[in-house]
Amino acid sequence: MAPPASLMQSLREGKAQTDSGPTPAHVAIIMDGNGRWAKARGLPRSLGHRAGVAALKRVVEGAPALGVQRLTVFGFSTENWRRPAGEVSELMRLLKTYVRSDLERLRREGVRVHILGRRTGLSADILETIEHAESSTERNDNFHLQVAFNYGGQADILDAARSFAEAVRSGQLRPEDLNEDMFQGYLSTAGSPPPDLIIRTSGEQRLSNFLLWEAAYAEFVFQDVLWPDYGPAELKAAIEEFRTRERRYGGADVNDALAAG
Repeated sequence: MAPPASLMQSLREGKAQTDSGPTPAHVAIIMDGNGRWAKARGLPRSLGHRAGVAALKRVVEGAPALGVQRLTVFGFSTENWRRPAGEVSELMRLLKTYVRSDLERLRREGVRVHILGRRTGLSADILETIEHAESSTERNDNFHLQVAFNYGGQADILDAARSFAEAVRSGQLRPEDLNEDMFQGYLSTAGSPPPDLIIRTSGEQRLSNFLLWEAAYAEFVFQDVLWPDYGPAELKAAIEEFRTRERRYGGADVNDALAAG
């Protein structure tokens, strides 16, 4: 499937796609396999990460044509700081490169960019890149792109719990005020609906500390394709798998319940 000419064209095509069956409005992707892709070709890992950025561009361009309205991708985890310093520097550089090369197009085509995760520990130039991407697209609403960067699901839940505890200590709230909706408001994903579909590439089958709270009722699809080889065709295949699932959110199918009675 060739990538569409523009996100606006994709958005128009996406309206027709939703008529063919239930479509996940919010798709989250664990972009895995850059290093293995490079190793298989005798290339340095840095070139695998660069090929991964090209794959991200293809998916962002193609997602709206498949009816997707919001895309969340796992770019850099709180655990990735343990990687060699050179690889960490390359991942930081790639974030800046992606924003610099694509931000104006994303802004023009109505994409809102939001960066999830901790801001502490990031260098001044990375913080400036993040703030510029968010502020320059904050009025857009055609499509939402969320990049989890310096993000970990456990860290995000911990930070949310601390924020609520501070509100209790200051007298603004009481412990009994807390419920699921309130707690969600303290997470870095506050204001975003939970993902309908979570995809992991490269054949691995684990969450790796991604969207732990938000994944409660998401459907999972694991695809045996390395991320640099990923594109709209692979995303379409994952969505077709999603359409075969029956989502009951903890309830029972009416016919099953009647049969059991």
